This record gives sequence, structure tokens and C-alpha cells, in this order.
Amino acid sequence: MSKTTSQDIKATLWKAAGTFRGTIDAANYKDFVLSMLFLKYLDDTYKEFLRDLEERYKGNQVRIERAKKNLPFVLGEKERFDYLYENRFDPKIGEMINTALQGIQDGNTELRGVFRSINFNSESMLGNPQQKVTKLRTLLEDFKPLCLEPSQIEVGPGEDPAYVIGDAYEYMVGEFAAEAGKKAGSFFTPSMVSELMGKLTAPRAGDSIYDPTCGSASLLIRTARQAGNLDQVAIYGQEMNGSSWSMARMNLFIHGIHVNPNDIAWGDTLANPQHLDSDGNLKQFDVIVANMPFSLDKWAEGFNPGGQEDGGNDKDKKFKMTANLDRFHRFDWGVPPASKGDWAFLLHMLHSLRSNGRMAAVVPHGVLFRGSAEGRIRQTVIEKNLLDAVIGLPANLFYGTSIPACILVFKKNRATSDVLFIDASGKDAEGKLRYHKDKNQNKLEQCHIDDIFRAYTDRVDVERFAHVASLEEIKANEFNLNIPRYVDTFEEEELIDIEAVQGNIERIKAEIAVVEAQMAQYLKELGL
Repeated sequence: MSKTTSQDIKATLWKAAGTFRGTIDAANYKDFVLSMLFLKYLDDTYKEFLRDLEERYKGNQVRIERAKKNLPFVLGEKERFDYLYENRFDPKIGEMINTALQGIQDGNTELRGVFRSINFNSESMLGNPQQKVTKLRTLLEDFKPLCLEPSQIEVGPGEDPAYVIGDAYEYMVGEFAAEAGKKAGSFFTPSMVSELMGKLTAPRAGDSIYDPTCGSASLLIRTARQAGNLDQVAIYGQEMNGSSWSMARMNLFIHGIHVNPNDIAWGDTLANPQHLDSDGNLKQFDVIVANMPFSLDKWAEGFNPGGQEDGGNDKDKKFKMTANLDRFHRFDWGVPPASKGDWAFLLHMLHSLRSNGRMAAVVPHGVLFRGSAEGRIRQTVIEKNLLDAVIGLPANLFYGTSIPACILVFKKNRATSDVLFIDASGKDAEGKLRYHKDKNQNKLEQCHIDDIFRAYTDRVDVERFAHVASLEEIKANEFNLNIPRYVDTFEEEELIDIEAVQGNIERIKAEIAVVEAQMAQYLKELGL
């Protein structure tokens, strides 16, 4: 039997997506497809576990049962993919799948809650009972031929089965993001952007890596890979969206990254951060990365769910966020405006960063120049010498928004006070775009990533691309970080020869006059 390739997995996922496409929005049906892939992965892996135990203990059931307790996970008979497949015509197949998933959660601590956001018995999602059974039966049939036993996965140099399956999973998350359009930005960061952010933060063995808005964990995983061995870094994240949180847990597990369920937390990172130290303070990390929600409106609502100002009793009084409402003192440098949460997330991240930490965050350009409270916060952060680089990215790069974004890089204990500006949104000296322009979605390719990272490490001025700005220069610009103030990408327009243009106009007029005279003669001959 030929081994399962990455393309085989992707083809099955595309086939399964076709079962739902046209009837359910991609932002929703991704949950059914990816959850079923995860279930098939668990079942096939467990099947191989049991076969290995049978061979090792030569059928001794006592020893086999004892050894099962040391397996990474266990599945009951009614929690197996094959059991569900055999019952695929049952009118209650949706209930049976839900029961199986609940059993998996209850029986395995590491998988606790991973399926809480998916309901295979939902008529609102899957249609009336007949339609629902048809879709679920077809979904099971789509996955049945796919073998995900680790020994049957074709791997390349330096790969293992978890890498192959995990990358196929992540690939499909990206494809679903492309289909979901505007709804996708909350759960996926384009892979090359993730790779760039991993390079910029340079995680090492022994580091802790944190993403406060982790989505499907794709950014966390690609950042962790920069350290080499995934087993040598500690991964943490928090996500507010339940569906994205579930994807993150499955994504990490499939990649062979085993974390404590509490390490990937579910909830509002700003109002209720879940990662605390033994003293109840914010836990601090070596590396922080984030593609956070752009300009999140009403970001502070969670600090006072009753809506009373300063926790008072006057419910008719409009709630106003103040620094003293945050027990972690994240907003002592300033409280961001209620309608724009960008600096709220950045301040949370900066206060969660260790003394030698590195941090990279994707933000909208407004973060660079908006005034009032944001301007004062930005000035404080710069004066405390925390900002290391500003990297402008092309427009239409991220799912869910076409606006251009940038990456802010922060470091603690910096040796210099300058700030590096890079503009990767335009053209190089030869007039070539610094990104791949595509009809639907612009992309950064490996050569573009290499150019950006080289400019970051070299830290020298490059015409039309990079500039190292001193603190004095930034002060002179009133702490406005708008990239064109520092990197000149202005293209001079070609001079127009007025006399030549006028000559062309006169020539065209003469040609028109000749044509009109000919037409008049033809009409006269026709008697018109």
C-alpha cells in the first residue's frame, strides 16, 4: 500500500469542504471539516498504538491494558471514527458524533474542552434531519479512505508524520480563511508573515513564547519552529473566539506540540488575562507575537460588565475606562481610546515581556501617527527605549482587511536608542515590487522575507527601503512614526514635453478634419 502524502490529505480536505460548500459559510463549515480530520487523526494514531502494543506484549491483555495508561491519549470504542462510519446511516448520527467527541474530551486531560464549540447535531447549521444525516454521512465517507497512521505517512528530509499532517491542517486553515474573507482575520495569519515575525523575534531553546490573540495558533507554531526543536520551547496563548480557540488546540496537538489545556486559554485577554504567575501578577515571556484585532471597538467593556462608571451604582452613567480599573497597571502610561484597542493590546504585551524579551505585533498604520491618548502612549514607549523597528507591509496582505498594516518590533534592554524603519510596501531600486501582487490577495514570498530580515539585521540605510532614525529625529517629528517621514519612496513623474504634446494635438486635429471631409463627401454621394 502506498503511503499517504501531504497532497492526499489536502485532497481529502478539499473533498470534505465540497460537502458543505454552497450551503454553509466557510467561516462555519471549517469547524466540521477540521474537527473530523482531527477525529480521523486520533483514531488512526490510536489504531497504530494498539497494534504496536499487541505486537510488543504478544496479545497479553493484562499488560496491554496496563500499557494503555501510558499512551498520549485513549479512545473508547464508541469514540472511534470507524464506529461512527459504520453507523453513518443512523438518523441520530449527529448525536453519536457529539457523544464521541464529548467522551474524548472527558477521557483525556490534554484534550479537555477542545470540541466545546462544535455541534454536529445543529439543524441551524446542517439543515433539517434528512439534510443533516446526508451531510454527515458524506463527510464520514470523504474521510474513510484517508489513512493517517503515523507509519503510513510519507515524510521528507527532516520531517516527521506530525509535521506533514500538521502542515496539511494549517494549509487548509489558510484556504478556509481565503474563502471566509472578512470573517477570517480573527483566526489566521498568512504563513510568510508568521515566518517573518518568528525570524524577527528569534526564539531560542528554553524560551517561552506567547500570543495573546492566538487565533488558530498558526503564528505561534511558525514562531516556535524558529527555535529548531519544538520540544525545547514553552508555548502559551489566549483566544476569545471559541471556534478559533478549538482550532488552536487541535492545530498544536496535530503538530505534536503537547501543552497543558490551561496554557492555551479561552477568554478576554485584556479584561481577564489567564496567564498569571504564582503571585497573581502577569506572567512574563521571552517572546511575544500577535496579529491582534485591528482597532477593536469597545475593548474595555469587560472591565466593567455592569456598565457603571468606575464600578459605581449609577447604571445610566456612561462607562469610562480608567487606569485604576486594571489591577495589573498596564494602562498607567495612558488609557487608549474606547474605540481603538490597538495600544491596549500592545501595552498588555509590553507588560508581559521579560527584561530581555523580544516582541513583534501586526498593527494598522494608525498606531504610528494617531494623536491624543495614543500619541502620549507612543511617546512614552519610545522614550522608554522599547521600540526597535517599524516595518511597513503591502496592502491587501491579510484576510479580512485590505488596508496596509505594519509590524512593530519591541525589545527590552536595548543597547541603542534609534529606531529602524523599513518600507516593504513599494518597489526596489530596479522598480520591482517588494511583494507578489495577486488579484485577490497580495503575498510575501521567501525572497521578500529575506530582504526584510536582511535589512533588519544589517540595520543600515538602504535607499527607498530602510532608514535608521535617531531619537532626536523622531522627536523632531513629534513622535509621529508614519513611515514616509523616514523612508523616502517618492517616485518622480516623467517630465512632460508640452511642445510635443501640443504638436500631437494639432496633428490629430488635422487628421480628424480630413476624415470628417471624407465622410461628408460620402454622405453627399449617397444623397444623405
